[in-house]
Amino acid sequence: MPIASSVELGSGVRIPHPELVNLYGCVIGDESSVGPFVEIQRGVRVGRLCKVQSHTFICEGVTLEDEVFVGHGVIFINDRRPRAALKGRRVNDGEWPLTPTLVKKGAAIGSGAVIMGGVTIGAGATIGAGAVVTKDVAAGATVAGVPARLLRSRSE
Repeated sequence: MPIASSVELGSGVRIPHPELVNLYGCVIGDESSVGPFVEIQRGVRVGRLCKVQSHTFICEGVTLEDEVFVGHGVIFINDRRPRAALKGRRVNDGEWPLTPTLVKKGAAIGSGAVIMGGVTIGAGATIGAGAVVTKDVAAGATVAGVPARLLRSRSE
């Protein structure tokens, strides 16, 4: 699994096992770290001081702002209505609606979470392990479950 020449790595980026990642067309900010068995697709922006743990998939359309933690085995999804074919014809890249996802500064996503496309995870929010996030999460909120539900807000 390669790190493509199209990848922009900031200063001090740590990838302890570069032979065990698949990175292409993405930008990784200063002092961020990427664990083994991670795929980060084209167009993804990872901010500075982020930590992406092993076995995570970050698809096109995802932006992680600074200081975001992504636990082991997190899956981001960028198509809410996936199809292999329409009207008897294979669907090719670019022929489906990409639904972007934004994870704001300081958010933390627990291991095994699934993040549906088209959501914003607010600054400082916490996503519980195994949660399925189908709608926006407010800044400072903690959510968990399937689908993810509010456990507490910043004010609590």
